[in-house]
Amino acid sequence: MKYKAKPLPPVNLPELRVVGKPLRRVDALGKSVGATIYADDFSLPGMLYAKVFRSTVPSARIKRLDVSKARALPGVACVITHAELPQAVLVTDMPGQTGQKRRAGSDAHVLAKDVVRFVGDPIALVAAETLDIAEKALKLIEVEYEPLPAVFDPLEAMKPGAPIVTPPDNIVSKYKVRRGNVQAGFEAADLIVENTFNVQFVDHIYLEPESGVAWVDDRGVVNIRVCTQVVEHFRSIALALGVPHNKVHIQGTMVGGGFGGKEDITVEIFIGLLALATRRPVKLTYTREESIMAHSKRHPYVITHRTGVTRDGRITAAEIKLIADSGAYVYLSPYVLLYSVGTATGPYRVDNLSIDAYAVATNQVFTSAFRGFGAPQAIFAAECQMDDIAQKLGMDPYEFRCRNYLKTGDIGVNQQIKSAAWLEETASRALEALGEKTPAHGHIKVGQGFASYMQSYGRIMWFHDTSQAWVGLELDGTVVIRSGIPDLGAGQVSAVCQIASELLGVPLDKVQIYHTDSALTPLAGTSTATRQLYMSGNAVHQAASNLRKVLLERASKDLEEDPANLDMADSKVFVKSNPEHFMPLTELLAKCASEGIHLSNLAIFRAPFTSPIDPENVQGDIWPDFTFGAMAVEVAVDTETGEVTVLKSVACHDVGRAVNPKAVAGQIEGGAVQGIGYALMEDCMIKEGYIQAQTLSEYLIPTAVDVPKTKVIILESGTGVGPFGAKGVGEPAITPAAPAVANAVSNAIGVRIKSLPITPEKVLEALESLKQKEKVG
Repeated sequence: MKYKAKPLPPVNLPELRVVGKPLRRVDALGKSVGATIYADDFSLPGMLYAKVFRSTVPSARIKRLDVSKARALPGVACVITHAELPQAVLVTDMPGQTGQKRRAGSDAHVLAKDVVRFVGDPIALVAAETLDIAEKALKLIEVEYEPLPAVFDPLEAMKPGAPIVTPPDNIVSKYKVRRGNVQAGFEAADLIVENTFNVQFVDHIYLEPESGVAWVDDRGVVNIRVCTQVVEHFRSIALALGVPHNKVHIQGTMVGGGFGGKEDITVEIFIGLLALATRRPVKLTYTREESIMAHSKRHPYVITHRTGVTRDGRITAAEIKLIADSGAYVYLSPYVLLYSVGTATGPYRVDNLSIDAYAVATNQVFTSAFRGFGAPQAIFAAECQMDDIAQKLGMDPYEFRCRNYLKTGDIGVNQQIKSAAWLEETASRALEALGEKTPAHGHIKVGQGFASYMQSYGRIMWFHDTSQAWVGLELDGTVVIRSGIPDLGAGQVSAVCQIASELLGVPLDKVQIYHTDSALTPLAGTSTATRQLYMSGNAVHQAASNLRKVLLERASKDLEEDPANLDMADSKVFVKSNPEHFMPLTELLAKCASEGIHLSNLAIFRAPFTSPIDPENVQGDIWPDFTFGAMAVEVAVDTETGEVTVLKSVACHDVGRAVNPKAVAGQIEGGAVQGIGYALMEDCMIKEGYIQAQTLSEYLIPTAVDVPKTKVIILESGTGVGPFGAKGVGEPAITPAAPAVANAVSNAIGVRIKSLPITPEKVLEALESLKQKEKVG
């Protein structure tokens, strides 16, 4: 079937001089020439090297722990166990500067005291003169375990009598949604379709594993240079170190990658403790194997959909059950689960709806934030369900979706859609660009599929999120921004520089930003939840706009024009109707300085503040806004080997307003590749608590030869709540990829694979099952 792009509604987006242009990012040169260094590249004189002694069993009581031989080893400066900790609590809930009370029972231990809960649980820390000595010291630590009953399946963990990982019943979070009359909705249906979908544990595999250096300066301040998504962790780190908040100084790096895995505290407390104990600088860098073993993962889910539809393709009712594996500790599971609930139906109107969702503790590695934060799992199940229903109805998947897409003003799972919901617009363009299907040949079958999605950007509004930014002008006409934005490679700091450049009429290369510093830059909140452009972008916009207003008011005196008739560009202030009548910015700044006029502004942007929802019926506004889009792919399936090859990839997203189209395209391309890896190959392969894919030889991620270049289509509705009408796309870019691939594979081979990753073994098994059914039929 040929698809034609749906015409776009009228949009009024004024042409801007800097915003909307594909300019070179401010961090591009340093990264290109290797001047921007990773966390592990940083060293100090007299530095010690740290290692972590970890549990090798998934559930046990520590009967005996003896570190005496390790302490006696020449070259070992310090060994720390639970007994030496000033404070045993590791805060895992709600990172950032929200000021909200953390959830009861969400804290973890810094080092295990009596019990270990997963393979990789930290037990002791070692600091030594060399890395080799530190590794030798680990081998000298003696531990004796008493095995305890363990549970590795969240369904089993929910049963009465299951081993308790998290009291009282292993259920760390649960939510319900009840709307309309579900029973009546199913009675009105001509067809009811039920499916269960499964998704796997996935690792972040960022460029640089967790790494940092800590040292105590002459003022007694614990300085920590670390690759992190959250500099506001300094408060939780101070709690664990037993020092005041103002005695911890976090300095973030600008490269290394995070994808959510560095939203939680990683090495910071460990190196802080060792630096305080030794009064020497300490470095800790995880090996890739240790990183895979011991840090958080994307939540695996079991998701069941039961959907009622009429013959003409209208959804009449839906029952959805989601069960997430929280692993050994709570961390951010309650919030990840909530995001899954908010996207459980996909971007469709369902008037009669029942959702039950649970996050359940097991003795697996703990799970927490990962790009998409619960939406990729939910959208995978929802979009596979939609394709399966369309197939059973004999309808085109796109036409079926169009009859059920949400529109502006509709209620999603819990809240009204207020911005543009360009679902038909994005899906039709992705399908049109995908083009005609490549002909199949022999044992190579070809299929096409697509998926639509909706996903929030900005944090949960009852967190009462804020972001601060300071913007100032120097007398030579250059701009300085100070904001604590963590940027591990996604380009957030470059985006806010373009915003300031636009508003203050200064070329981008004259804008300098200082960022990711808990002590010296105004706190800007976490680089999570696709919030930085929305939150810090608006904070910079606010500060620069306030400064612009001051400058135009002063310039109006000399130019003898109302400030409303003036504009700023090319380092000049000029009359809009007569650009030749202008004042150089440096001249204006000199006059302001001589008159004592403030040439800087500190602004705070506040997201809308709401109250927490009722978990017994999740309704009401939770997120500031949503991004909508689609992805379409074409795959070739070798029916002899089961191998799946992605031939074409198209992604279309409404980003509201692209501050930098080139950077936006990069985010979308990267999300597509990461999502394809999620669909086809990435899997920790955990068996009874032990990760089998321990290295990048076993844990497979896409390479340049595994995926085609994704064609990116950027739409701009201008209806976002970010600066200039922007929406967020950093996390949403990954979300539609896996279901699009799964739908394409189903289209190619005629049978649906309901679990990720879609490996050759699963393809061959599905084909054999189909063959057996055809024989019986």
